[in-house]
Amino acid sequence: MLEAASLMSQMSFSPDWIKKFSDPYAVLGVSVTADESRILKRYRQVAKLLHPDVQTNKDSESHAFVGQVLARLVNPSYQRLKQAKGRAETLATLRFRVRRLSRENKLTPDSELANQLLAIAEPEVEMFYEQMIATLATHQYEAANSFEQITQQIGELNLVYLRRKMGDLVIRQKRTGLVAAQDISQVSIPPVDVELNQSTVNYAERHAIRAREYLQKGNHALAIQEMRDALKIQPSNSDYHSLLGQAYWLQRLPGMAKVHFRQALKLDSKHPVALKYAQQLNIDLKASNRNQSSKKRRRDWLLSFFVKKH
Repeated sequence: MLEAASLMSQMSFSPDWIKKFSDPYAVLGVSVTADESRILKRYRQVAKLLHPDVQTNKDSESHAFVGQVLARLVNPSYQRLKQAKGRAETLATLRFRVRRLSRENKLTPDSELANQLLAIAEPEVEMFYEQMIATLATHQYEAANSFEQITQQIGELNLVYLRRKMGDLVIRQKRTGLVAAQDISQVSIPPVDVELNQSTVNYAERHAIRAREYLQKGNHALAIQEMRDALKIQPSNSDYHSLLGQAYWLQRLPGMAKVHFRQALKLDSKHPVALKYAQQLNIDLKASNRNQSSKKRRRDWLLSFFVKKH
């Protein structure tokens, strides 16, 4: 592991070089949604890869580089993220960086993957992000000359993901906070209507939110259950059928995935996510459209027959 360390040793772990790796999530190769258990699991994987016993056949420069990476980057990153407080502080720092870069129009990633994440349809953001992080992480510590490049790619993905999840950013005015002092009197805060809030609770969306969280954690079975519950409440929601199809696909149940992608397309023939997976699963969209047309003609005939009789 971490071959070709002589190419990197010239940098001597200078302060400027170390600053390139200020995102501990990127150093460990985990997404910013990772919880304590996922972070610990990844840390153990990386520590095992960099263990001196694994590096017995490497030259002295490789040993030195591996030792430095473990001591000065990996271990501090894990210490930073193993506690909830450290994760919260780290995320706050990353979000501040996103706001600053957005304000200065400098959030322009170099990597192709980060640019794809920046442009991808909203329903695909979670899955694309998690999959790309997992793919990059498998190669992150294979060689010294790829460590820097892959870690920076993961860092860009983290920033772009946070940018996508933060929505429309509010740019702070200098020295005066979110609202200028002279404008505070003009800001009206509507009263909280408890009865209205309770009556408009979207329970189906709550199930969908929990499903997305389970998908982020790799718990596909619970995500499927949540989406089933969501569809009991809103059976004609194309987004929910598409999300359930993705969960079944990740669970390696392509037959069930096809059922729900087809249903999503019946409800919305231009649903971007369902169309994408329909191509991957070789779903015959023309046949589905013919069936839909046939059913529609049958319903129209029955309706016209009923009208004539009455």
